[in-house]
Order: sequence, then C-alpha cells, then structure tokens
Amino acid sequence: MILREPTPSELPALTSLCQRSKAHWGYPRDMLKAFAAELTVTPENLAEDAIMLAEDKRGLAGVVQVSKQGDDAVLEKLFVEPDRLGEGTGKILYVWACRVARENGAKQLVIDADPDAATFYQHMGAVQDGTVESASVPGRQLPHLVHALG
Repeated sequence: MILREPTPSELPALTSLCQRSKAHWGYPRDMLKAFAAELTVTPENLAEDAIMLAEDKRGLAGVVQVSKQGDDAVLEKLFVEPDRLGEGTGKILYVWACRVARENGAKQLVIDADPDAATFYQHMGAVQDGTVESASVPGRQLPHLVHALG
C-alpha cells in the first residue's frame, strides 16, 4: 500500500469512491443525494486541505482529507472502497491524518462522524464529545468525536 497526493484529474474517481463507500451502509437514494456535496472532492479541497489517497497494485483503496481550523484539525473525509474494508486501509489513512494534523500544529483532530464509522474512530483513539447536526440532512444528529494529538 502506498500513500500519495492525488492529481486534479483523479478528483472524480475520489468522489466516486466516497459515494460508493457511503452507499455501502445502505442509505436510501434520497439521503445519498443529500450527501452529494460532502462526498465531492473539489479542486478547492485539493488546494486548501491535506488530501492523501491509498493505492496498491489492485488500484485505489481509500482517501482522506484533513483541514485546519484554528488550533484544531478536522477530518473532512475518510473513505475506503467497500470491497477493501477490513484490510487496514482506514487505519493507515487515519494514522496519516493524525500525523499531518499534529505536524501542522493542531492540538486535536475533530470528527463529525457517520454513525456507522464512529466505532472505528473510537477504536483508533477518538472520544465522543456530544453530537452535532448534519450539514446535509437537517435534524440528523452525528457523533462529534475528538482525538487529542498531544
């Protein structure tokens, strides 16, 4: 498995990976449409945030995006190809996200997690700190997690 920065031409493939990964959890079509903006990897994301993809000889395996907000880093995206779940790709990407956040001066990594992913983040060391409302689906509450980077 190698990690590398994506090129602008790969953004549609990364967006498609995010969509497939989210769909894996059985969301109805209307909810997946509501998630479209948050699942899109844009040229602006590439210019402003730290984005890394994971790939191996079988191809693209996952993607992660971290932004900086004050003293915090925010895990914007972490998605793994559904047929690659359980192979360790998520862990590799999460460890990278924590490292890059720490190197950029963040004191903690903040995650507004999909409910299906919260257990993974907690297993990796994040702690739930309440809930937040989804930016995509009004009234939907998401676990708000914090991973101290000290």
